[in-house]
Amino acid sequence: MERKELETQVINMVSTSYKKDAASLSTATLFKEDLGGASIQMVALVSEIENELDVELMLADASGCATIGDLVDLIEGEM
Repeated sequence: MERKELETQVINMVSTSYKKDAASLSTATLFKEDLGGASIQMVALVSEIENELDVELMLADASGCATIGDLVDLIEGEM
């Protein structure tokens, strides 16, 4: 999968988990500052990523990502 396609998929999943408009998100979007999500949303997001993209992510690693781009990097490293 190409990076751009992966970015789009991850942004759409973040949009669903955090109930934000995908058009307002980018790889530079910050999880804590911009999305202000609770850990339960990250759990849901990691679960969806694992199911949709067939990768295994450690919740602690995913939670350590500052931006959506960092999360895409993490996923790419696991593919």
